[in-house]
Amino acid sequence: MLRLRLHRKRVMTKGSCPPLRSLLALLVLLSLCGCAQQTEPPLPPEPEAPQALSWDALEYERSLDLLYAEQFSVEYYTGNYQKIAVGDGNRYLVVPEGAEIPSGVPEEIAVLRQPLDSIYLVATSAMDLFRQLDAIGAVTLSGVDTSGWYIPAAREAMEAGRMTYAGKYNAPDYERILDAGCDLAVESTMIYHNPEVKEQLERLGIPVLVERSSYESHPLGRMEWIKLYAALLGKEAEAESYFNGLMERLTPILEQENTGKTVAFFYITSTGAVNVRRSGDYIAKSIGLAGGIYAFSDLESGDGVKSTMNMQMESFYEGARNADVLIYNSAIDGELQTVDQLLEKSGVLADFKAVQTGNVWCTGKNLFQESLGLGDLITDLHTVLSGADVPLTYLHHLD
Repeated sequence: MLRLRLHRKRVMTKGSCPPLRSLLALLVLLSLCGCAQQTEPPLPPEPEAPQALSWDALEYERSLDLLYAEQFSVEYYTGNYQKIAVGDGNRYLVVPEGAEIPSGVPEEIAVLRQPLDSIYLVATSAMDLFRQLDAIGAVTLSGVDTSGWYIPAAREAMEAGRMTYAGKYNAPDYERILDAGCDLAVESTMIYHNPEVKEQLERLGIPVLVERSSYESHPLGRMEWIKLYAALLGKEAEAESYFNGLMERLTPILEQENTGKTVAFFYITSTGAVNVRRSGDYIAKSIGLAGGIYAFSDLESGDGVKSTMNMQMESFYEGARNADVLIYNSAIDGELQTVDQLLEKSGVLADFKAVQTGNVWCTGKNLFQESLGLGDLITDLHTVLSGADVPLTYLHHLD
């Protein structure tokens, strides 16, 4: 009996108290559950790195509106990237300040990084466009020295040292140009005679743009080149405002009927020949826009033909003796003030109708550097042809 009770007691004790091993397992399980509840959620996946912009991915937005110019075009792309094409076949990609250069840019396309603030300007005709845009400060290197500038702001910049002489078009000072950190060379078409200079500049990493406004078929197309330089310099609004104002002033003149009066534009060379413009030249065309008829409209011009030519005085006499207006071009040998000074060059001119009626005029020397003055020249020509008594800008009467 006693043995039976002891056995029963052992069984009850064993059943009512779980083994130590089971208790430890339970504690471990509870601990794991608690840890699981405190575990932080997994981190989100890292964003993918943005893909580099490529040439083919540039999205076209619009083109620059042009009324007359045909020798350049500007296309705008998303992000204010610009693709520029010039009539000589050269193309450019303008990259905004702080933006990346797209990958895959074709090798033949020159990359221009804004801001363009160290320009080597050889094409003197473009300086007046920089002046109008208040951007002469962007021109730090000049292709002519101080004495070669008739634009006061350009001369002042040279004298103050803000612009330095870096050699003429066919003999640039490469070392000085590199030291200045030049980011664009604006050349005249004379560079076509020295292609090795253009090639050397490009080898040194300096893009070259050839100023071709003189190739524009319409005189006002020459002036519209201000929009190209404005695009390069980020001054499109200024250029648009200027050109719109110009057209407002000229439109009444352009819309008037031709006066029927003939005009001869000329100068006498050191050998006694007479230099005149061909009919396709912008001065000859400007006379037509102002309401006149160019006296030598039969002198046709074309590709590869110079816009001016020399003729003997006998031929000039025949074509201009009865012209209503004579205009002497002072760009070569200086301004004239009197008819007597003109007759000293050739007494034959005394027989000309315009000399006898007192309708002889002379240009100012700064006309051909002040490219934007063409609008004022057209106005002056119209004033002379119409007989209006108003101040002139580029023409003065020979007494």
